[in-house]
Amino acid sequence: MDNNIETTNSEYNRILNKNWGLYNFIKRAFDICSSFLVILIISPFLLLVTLLVAITSPGSPIYSDKRIGKNGKEIHVYKFRTMFKDANTNPEKYLSEEQMKQWIEERKVDNDPRITKIGKILRKTSIDEFPQLFNILFGSLSVVGYRPITKDELEAHFTKQEQEVMLLGKPGLTGYWQVYGRGKAEYHTGERQKLELEYYSKRSLMFDFKLIFLTIPAVLKGSGAK
Repeated sequence: MDNNIETTNSEYNRILNKNWGLYNFIKRAFDICSSFLVILIISPFLLLVTLLVAITSPGSPIYSDKRIGKNGKEIHVYKFRTMFKDANTNPEKYLSEEQMKQWIEERKVDNDPRITKIGKILRKTSIDEFPQLFNILFGSLSVVGYRPITKDELEAHFTKQEQEVMLLGKPGLTGYWQVYGRGKAEYHTGERQKLELEYYSKRSLMFDFKLIFLTIPAVLKGSGAK
């Protein structure tokens, strides 16, 4: 990725040196209250989806994936399983050579053949991410933050200083990339990195609430906000 470090150093330093204590305290309180309330309300629906995933394809209905969290800590992010159970352990079984290249570079594949029929519905509606409410409740994720990514993604696509900025906060169930980029912003164009880092320049409680509000139409459209 080609970054204009000369014009971003001062902004990154401002972000890194800012006292985020009060912001983090209020944000954590909101995360606990909101996730607990939503889990309580939709628990019957969560159980229904769990059963549907379990009976429509072999394997555990919940998928756990390793990601990098705040301060570089390794976390396990939970989702409803949307792929066949050997999709990640044996991707060559399903993907063409070109698709394998895209998977390695972007961690996503257009028209991915590994996705189950019910998985396509869960992904399109973002229902597959509902188990992350438990991640939020127990503190490994936040409602708003950067998209959960792997350590390899972080090191391959972000400079050392950008990595410091990214790891200031927790990954989120939704965020700037999810709302304004979603499937359109990719690493190889530099657009995804730009969106993830831009969130930290604008980060505030009011901006977080704005992103939560904008997530609803973004999910309904199946793409990011314009």
